[in-house]
Amino acid sequence: MHQARNARLPEFIFTVSSILLLPCSIAGNHGDTPPNVLIILADDMGYSDAGCFGSEIKTPNLDLLASEGLRFTQFYNTARCWPTRAALMTGYYPQQVRRDTVPGIPSGGRGTRPAWAPLLPELLRQAGYRSYHTGKWHIDGMPTQSGFDRSYYLQDQGRFFNPKRHYLDDKPLPPVEKGTDFYATTALADHVVRTLSDHAENHPDKPFFQYLAFAAPHFPLHALPEDIEIYEDRYKTGWDAVRQQRWRRMQQLGIVDLKAVQRPSRVERGLGPPYHFPDAFEILGPGETNRPTPWNSLTIEEKRFQATKMAIHAAMIHRMDIEIGRVFQQIRKMGQWENTLIVFLSDNGASAEIMVRDDGHDPQADPGSAATYLCLGPGWSTVCNTPFRRHKTWTHEGGISTPLLLSWPQRIQAKGQIRTTPGHVIDIVPTILEVAGVSPEHSEQQPDRPGRSLTTLFSADHGEPHAPIWWFHDGHAAIRTGNWKAVAPLGEPWELYNLATDRQESRDLAVPEAEQLKSLTDQWQLMFARFVQDAVRDLPDNQQTKATPDRALKGRNRAQNLALPKRSQFLLNGKSFLLNGRHAFTMNPKVSADRAEKPWIFYGPTLAAYPDQAESWMHERFLKAGITVAGIDVGEAYGSPKAFPYFEALYQHMIMHG
Repeated sequence: MHQARNARLPEFIFTVSSILLLPCSIAGNHGDTPPNVLIILADDMGYSDAGCFGSEIKTPNLDLLASEGLRFTQFYNTARCWPTRAALMTGYYPQQVRRDTVPGIPSGGRGTRPAWAPLLPELLRQAGYRSYHTGKWHIDGMPTQSGFDRSYYLQDQGRFFNPKRHYLDDKPLPPVEKGTDFYATTALADHVVRTLSDHAENHPDKPFFQYLAFAAPHFPLHALPEDIEIYEDRYKTGWDAVRQQRWRRMQQLGIVDLKAVQRPSRVERGLGPPYHFPDAFEILGPGETNRPTPWNSLTIEEKRFQATKMAIHAAMIHRMDIEIGRVFQQIRKMGQWENTLIVFLSDNGASAEIMVRDDGHDPQADPGSAATYLCLGPGWSTVCNTPFRRHKTWTHEGGISTPLLLSWPQRIQAKGQIRTTPGHVIDIVPTILEVAGVSPEHSEQQPDRPGRSLTTLFSADHGEPHAPIWWFHDGHAAIRTGNWKAVAPLGEPWELYNLATDRQESRDLAVPEAEQLKSLTDQWQLMFARFVQDAVRDLPDNQQTKATPDRALKGRNRAQNLALPKRSQFLLNGKSFLLNGRHAFTMNPKVSADRAEKPWIFYGPTLAAYPDQAESWMHERFLKAGITVAGIDVGEAYGSPKAFPYFEALYQHMIMHG
């Protein structure tokens, strides 16, 4: 495939062999020969960002996988980059292997895996595989130390044009100078093509496992000028219009079950990035906005700035697809296309983050160039995650639902079909081990992997129901069993949704289906307690006692606290508090009644947005009369008697306080 620009890795990086670029061919595999495996992981790519999932972005090579293989429309990640990578390479939930936060013990982004949790290449070695890593890592240890035979590790994710930290086979390389033709996305494809060429030349009798982890389209928004030019006018209509266009295409493609998703989720206009950095907005200037407000309410300057950002995001995905095509071409040249299992997925939903890091942002430089540092933001992230709610880090569908594409021409005959059966990134390792014919030995200390193989879905969209799928990241929790999903943002009550009829998560059934909710939350707690036991089983006793199976997360930084969404209720001299897991409030007279009995009234509407400012005239009069106003949010209860226990709890609370 012709490239518009020579954006290659410097020559010093490739010392593999002087014959790497010689054309070579390997006879096609037959019978039960283990397949080659190619995993391609995008970074911060949303549910609808590929053409085969409804996007306007040109992704012909991903679309090829969809037409020759399978599209999974209910596939899940962990809501964040490093936890997903741990699950992808080990087959365990990241909390089990200390690669996401377990309160009370060293864990999370700097956590170290237990010895009983080897990565996939170590497991595949017993079947004769050669394993290669290219791109982002974000796992503890180093790639070749962890079982890969070769690696180009691009650690510097903040500089697509001039990375300072990168490694060849775990050995540091000199920084890339500014002003060269280097572009990270192309450089990664270069490494894969040359590594697979070397494999064909020197290891033709062995299957390969190639793990290609792009940084695109993660911020900063850096793209080649010729790619940006393709999309520079595409997004001037705004995020509201583009979201509706994607929704229409998704319906045409059959990506969404219209019984489950009747319409895109309501845009949460008051929800911004998961972390708030006020200084970034001074640097980025008046064109930046951190809320998905209606497009027509933006200024001309804001519209121009925002449309440009989305054009760069699209250009990054466009270029990634081109480079994926070069990798496909290499596999075809090797005669291995028919017997290569290709897995494409994203580590989390699109990101609403806005920040400035690394080399900073020069507002005078061309947008998308090395001197700029732009982020997608919540307006466009809402588009990229169409039709779902919220973004990366949250455990609502927009943060955890991303495309999965599987292609294996020799084995998957159901070409172009859609799979609606739920799956999770923990299922990838069991799938690959099964097709590779590997049955890993199990030690007493090692827990069973919680995932299941997806091979039963290669021929039909049915199978055994998935075990409960579980989430916990940044204090946000969720669990899905069958079509029921319970989800709780940090500091918020549990919500309950029936995904068979409401995958856009618009009708909270926590109150009318309280028994179902309790069953799910009890299951969530049991699984968390079990994962804590797994995480500490190889630790000294004194560290084990510090671990706590608690949903509350401590130690949030200032940026996280500043970003917590504010409730929109209008409370006069009031306070909010949680009562029986639901938000309640009281508005109190400034001068309390000087008598034993303090009169109060129950405020009837039971929805999160009420009382609003329009009703303040009424509440002012009650408060002036010395009467307290109290209420509790039970959501869309529709008069259900199951709401009565919460009303009773509020009554008892008021009596307790006189």
